[in-house]
Amino acid sequence: MEFLHTMVRISDVDESLRFYVQGLGLKQLRRIDNEAGRFSLIFLASPEDIERNAPP
Repeated sequence: MEFLHTMVRISDVDESLRFYVQGLGLKQLRRIDNEAGRFSLIFLASPEDIERNAPP
C-alpha cells in the first residue's frame, strides 16, 4: 500500500489500533499524546513503506 498521509478521527484507540495493526498489518511508528488538547497523534505505516523510506 502506498500513500502520502491521511487522518482519521476515532473514539476507541485500542479497538482502532487492533484493526489497523492486526487487521491491516500497519506498524505504529510513534505516538504523541496531548493532554491539554485531549487528543493523540498516532503515526502508522505499512512494512513496505517503512522499508522503502529506510536510510541506505
